Amino acid sequence: MINKIIDAISISINSEFGDSYEIYTESIEQGLKEPCFSVFCLNPTNELFRNKKYFRNNQFCIQYFPSTNEPKAECNSVLERLYDCLESITIVENETTESMTRGSRMKSEIVDGVLNFFINYNMFVYKVEIPADNMEDLEIDTDAKGW
Repeated sequence: MINKIIDAISISINSEFGDSYEIYTESIEQGLKEPCFSVFCLNPTNELFRNKKYFRNNQFCIQYFPSTNEPKAECNSVLERLYDCLESITIVENETTESMTRGSRMKSEIVDGVLNFFINYNMFVYKVEIPADNMEDLEIDTDAKGW
């Protein structure tokens, strides 16, 4: 589910900022092209709520690496746009199922000229047991020779 949320965040950022901003979802290698974003999940939790219903707390950090000589002003401008585009995202569960999820606990900080934007996408999930296929009766006719 975390990868699906990261995909939804990336799609939302891309639709707001366009293709000229690279979005990294794995570790950032040397030589990143600024301006760019990095998206990752921080310490997700999964707690049993009731029966097969679980509550997942998913805090994400979206880092923005500015490209101008005024990084704080650029980060503040990007921050306002992130508030808007990440307030709600559409998570694609499979080919036929999508769900809209609202972000919460949005906050940010600028450290060493890099914007760190934190947002939670918390949700309930259900564990569905897949029933085992019932096998039909099987008859085996064998001949065995003993000693």
